[in-house]
Amino acid sequence: MSVYSVKGKGWRYDFTLKGTRYTKGWFKRKRDALKAETEKREELKNPAPPQEATETPTDMAFLDLVNLRLDHVKAYNSDEHYRCYLYLSRRWVGKWGHLNCVDITPAMVQDHLFERRKISAYTANKDLRYFRSTMNFGVNKKYILNNPADDLDFFPVEKKVKYVPPMADIDRVIAVAEPDEQDFLWTVRETMARVSEINQLRWDDVDLTQRTVMLYTRKKKGGHLTPRKVPMTEKLFEVLKRRYEKRDPNKPWVFWHRYWSRKHGQFFEGPYGDRKKLMKRLCDKAGVRYFRFHPIQHSGASIMDGNNVPIGAIQRILGHENCKTTEIYLHSIGDLERDAMNVFEHAREKSHTDSHTG
Repeated sequence: MSVYSVKGKGWRYDFTLKGTRYTKGWFKRKRDALKAETEKREELKNPAPPQEATETPTDMAFLDLVNLRLDHVKAYNSDEHYRCYLYLSRRWVGKWGHLNCVDITPAMVQDHLFERRKISAYTANKDLRYFRSTMNFGVNKKYILNNPADDLDFFPVEKKVKYVPPMADIDRVIAVAEPDEQDFLWTVRETMARVSEINQLRWDDVDLTQRTVMLYTRKKKGGHLTPRKVPMTEKLFEVLKRRYEKRDPNKPWVFWHRYWSRKHGQFFEGPYGDRKKLMKRLCDKAGVRYFRFHPIQHSGASIMDGNNVPIGAIQRILGHENCKTTEIYLHSIGDLERDAMNVFEHAREKSHTDSHTG
């Protein structure tokens, strides 16, 4: 029986049957939770004959909705997206985990967002997006009737141009890295891939004969894992060929590590989950302004754009569905903008001259 207690809340059952998760709380006593679980299992084993519905469910426990949403995100989205959802949902459950969804009012959500606003408007807006998405999930699945965050406004933010490190700074960071870290950074740089894509890169995805790398992303509508093929540069071919020749044939990943799992109390070998601390350490060591992996994508895209690479080609390399997303990555000033300013300058000077000679 999958029954456990949470201090200050009570007992709940939580089990999975044929791939579907069933959970309910809170019971005052363990035996009440055990009895409820037994009844639920019996109900699933011997379902009642279908009858015409007489009542439409209009509410559910907020904790149950959050768990269902997390299960959905884990199944359909990236690991990074799931971790972000999990982090934020723990805050919500800490406040409203004992309530039903209908008991959560817009005013309660707004107060929570004002607290998050003390950190930054970006933090509060991200919280609102994820919370609204969670409640909309419940509405769309007909678990609940209303979303208390529907009419809440995002906080105004001061939009800034994303910092894109110059090529020289990226070179300095790579130069101070350890050999395995250098290979990782070169692979990120030469593919302009998301770091999660490189973390999951396997040797089956590397074609040294055709000199291509197959990358997979979930940043697509519906959460589908979508492949795209990226040609290798000479530098990337050099890095991957050398690693392939020295690889451990028992490890399918291009980059992997041995790590300690506190959850299981033992060492495991596998791909990286993230490498958040790596860039901070290397930027400090290189003496350059801190940047993370994502700006390396922006840098590469801007270099191609500045050298007249068609935006469609850049879009395919970056794995974007919409060219509008690709445009966000382009920080170079192209010939069209320069020509426009030259026309402006010429017209202004001519007008100035005419006004003094007329």
